[in-house]
Amino acid sequence: MGALIEKAGGRIVTATYGTDEHRRLLRTLKGETMWPPPVWLMRQAGRFLPEFRALREKADFLTRCMTPDIATEITLQPVRRFAMDGAILFSDILVLPWAMGQSLEFVENRGPVLGAIRSEADLNRLDPKRVPEVTAPVMETLSRLRKALREPVGVAAADTVTLIGFAGAPFTVACYMVDGGGSREFAQTRLMAYQEPGLFDQLIALLTETTTDMLSAQIEAGAQAVMLFDSWAGLLPPLEFRRHVIGATRQIVSELKRRHPGVPVIGFPRLAGGMAAEYARETGVDTMALDTSADLAAVAGQVSPDLVLQGNLDPVSVLAGGQAMLKEALAIREAGRGRPHVFNLGHGVLPTTPPEHVGELIAAIRKVN
Repeated sequence: MGALIEKAGGRIVTATYGTDEHRRLLRTLKGETMWPPPVWLMRQAGRFLPEFRALREKADFLTRCMTPDIATEITLQPVRRFAMDGAILFSDILVLPWAMGQSLEFVENRGPVLGAIRSEADLNRLDPKRVPEVTAPVMETLSRLRKALREPVGVAAADTVTLIGFAGAPFTVACYMVDGGGSREFAQTRLMAYQEPGLFDQLIALLTETTTDMLSAQIEAGAQAVMLFDSWAGLLPPLEFRRHVIGATRQIVSELKRRHPGVPVIGFPRLAGGMAAEYARETGVDTMALDTSADLAAVAGQVSPDLVLQGNLDPVSVLAGGQAMLKEALAIREAGRGRPHVFNLGHGVLPTTPPEHVGELIAAIRKVN
């Protein structure tokens, strides 16, 4: 099984799966242009897979994240079934504040519930020194995954899958920490940013430092690329976006590149809209993931041709399946032709998505035509 690889000078060579130097996703994240593009999906390890639902009955969400046997198996499930080009660590962005001592519970049909950070006293109760010990099981999971991916995994050949670590970006994690859970507006967080900017800056600074350290530890444990999820970046107006999204991300990326030269960083400033090009230019990310609302072709015209773009199929189209899904997917694939592009969704796989729709999507993206 082969694939066309278009190098920077336009030369096209044929790569053979199954050799370390032809791990297609990693090469794309480092700037090579390939056809067809490599593919993985956000939330590819999740409730849409029956094998995941079977494991879900054995332990609560946080226990699944913090038990290497379970987290390793869940991470590998979509690779085993679909031969995804990427395996993203099964974990959660709120592991970091929980590791610092913030209370966290995942409630069925409600989501995460945290002890809200509303004062300097609340903030001072967090202990970043706890993080390495508490997150040691996560690093063990990454180490096991790196070892497992050297061998064939289901339909995936040995040494073809890129292992991706991740964290929530500081602003998005702060949203949950201050509001105490999920929200559509995160009004308490945004109010703190305006009314108590000093306190909010302290929180962002703490998260910037601890996120950098945690991603660095993930790389040392075996992650070959890392991704920063800024799911709520689009809530901020330009001035605040520059301060809390671009500024924090730039610091994280700069320090990661100092510590781990050559390890790609993916940024996902969801719903950034008109700020996306500035985010790409100012943060230093190697890859910018696009949400469903973005026009990939238009964004490609606004950013450096060397920037890798990732995305951005509507997850609802995968739920629908059939020709509607394929038409949209192939249009996005075509929009990324001729530049470094990783095919993905604009948000996560929906829980009710039939697995066969995902299989059909992956097969369509991988056709060399």
